[in-house]
Amino acid sequence: MEMEMQGNDKDRGTRDRRDKVSSKQHTGSSDNRIIQKLEKTGGGVYIPPFRLPSMMPEVEDKSSLEYQKMTWDALKKSINGLVNKVNAANIKDIVPELFSENLLRGRALFAQSCIKSQMASPAFTDVFAALVAVVNTKFPQVGELLLRMIILRLRRAYKRNDKHQLVAAAKFIAHLVNQQVAHELIALELLTLLLENPTEDGVEVAVAFVAECGSALQDLSPKGLHGIFERFRGILHEGAMDKRVQFLIEGLFALRKAKFQGHPAVRPELDLVELEDQITHQASLLDEMNAEDDLVVFKLDPDFLENEKRYEDLKKTILGNEADGGDEGSDEDESSHKEESDGEQMRIADETGTDLVNLRRSIYLTIMSSVDFEEAGHKLLQIKLEPGQEMELCTMLLECASQEKTYRRYYGLLGQKFCMINRVYQDNFEECFVQQYSMVHRLETNKLRNVGMFFAHLLGTDALPWHVLAYIRLTEEDTTSSSRIFIKILFQELSEHLGVQRLKERLSDPSLHADFESIFPRDSPKNTRFSINFFTSIGLGGITEELRGYLKSMHMQQSEEDPSDETHRKRQRKCC
Repeated sequence: MEMEMQGNDKDRGTRDRRDKVSSKQHTGSSDNRIIQKLEKTGGGVYIPPFRLPSMMPEVEDKSSLEYQKMTWDALKKSINGLVNKVNAANIKDIVPELFSENLLRGRALFAQSCIKSQMASPAFTDVFAALVAVVNTKFPQVGELLLRMIILRLRRAYKRNDKHQLVAAAKFIAHLVNQQVAHELIALELLTLLLENPTEDGVEVAVAFVAECGSALQDLSPKGLHGIFERFRGILHEGAMDKRVQFLIEGLFALRKAKFQGHPAVRPELDLVELEDQITHQASLLDEMNAEDDLVVFKLDPDFLENEKRYEDLKKTILGNEADGGDEGSDEDESSHKEESDGEQMRIADETGTDLVNLRRSIYLTIMSSVDFEEAGHKLLQIKLEPGQEMELCTMLLECASQEKTYRRYYGLLGQKFCMINRVYQDNFEECFVQQYSMVHRLETNKLRNVGMFFAHLLGTDALPWHVLAYIRLTEEDTTSSSRIFIKILFQELSEHLGVQRLKERLSDPSLHADFESIFPRDSPKNTRFSINFFTSIGLGGITEELRGYLKSMHMQQSEEDPSDETHRKRQRKCC
């Protein structure tokens, strides 16, 4: 018995020592244990939500693979949870929570979650579109990625004839157009595709699509929507569709007649973004697109800590005091009340140029998508410009005009409209004229022609003051082949606008005589002769009659002073 008890004591002591050693190894290798858990299925092993907060402090290296995987899983669960519980009543509360998550790192997770949730609950499409619209104002790359993913999903559904997915994707695009996250051209392009070779399913999807975004298209592109309804009318007249589909089309016409009552573009409770803050993405169904599927899968980020800190600073910028979370509500109310009473507002200086790029994009899309210059002018005047940003509009208008294969009078009329509205635009176009003439040698022949015709239109309509011609000095030394082509196009176009006689009268105006001295120089016979010969060679010799008379009188005066000078007599005979 004593021997057995001693043996049991020895076994018990051995087990105790083994347990102590194993417990030390267990506590000393918590990181290895976490690594093993996460590496079982490439980071996809299920970890209960209540375990993540307790496991994350155990990792000492915050830039390690295991810590990044845990934060990735936490980010994915959080974004999915917020997107799944959003509705029209709580969207204003969800948005700050969503911005608290790293949406730059999880932009593909957010886009994928929105698309899946919308597929599961199409009735909440306008809510998801409103959520995307708010995120898009701060992170345009997120909105652009989501739009690309939806377009690719729509393409697959169209090729596979999957009506369920096609209807859901089309509905999401319709509400993104309503929120002006997506440009209206993609809506017209999709409708054209569905109605080009109409089938019953395609026409049904098109009817549902127009019912969702017809109110917005009526404001954004009335002529485009009219063309779509004419196509619907043609389908009705053909009578090839089933009676049910014909009834749907007739119901759509009735809805249009009622001005889409009951189908507003944006519900008041979801109208969360100001028009000037929204960033509109232009995409085509035919564009080559990359859904960036690799962003949905976890990847090790070598600059993880730096990127996280950068987003924390950005989050504080977006959310303000809400990002701190340590202040009491009374203190926040008191400080906000004090700020309001003082009339002070924090302004964040954006030195990245993002606002300027977005402004140029908005101006470009407005100019290119408008049917005529009246519509373009009306839309551009609605863009709120900061003082000094009028120059960007003038530059973009001139750039768009120069990019055309042939000159379009549309741009000249638009520039004329702005010059007549505000003197500021007139001064800016004058500055553009000086800049373009100074760098005219860099322009291709086609661009040079378009720019010359654009400024000729402004001068011919008196939208631009004629004293800008004082910047042109027409001498052999002061001009190049490019600048001479520019001057040739400018004056030939002016002669077509005004006629040679009116152009001659304008150039002979005594009040502008000093401004035209550089074009009709009288400082030396050589420069005077060059100007005369130049205008004669381009078919406008009639406007140099006064200059010819001046040159002739100058030669006669010289010959009287020195009648023996044979050179003067030869020049006089040549001029006469």
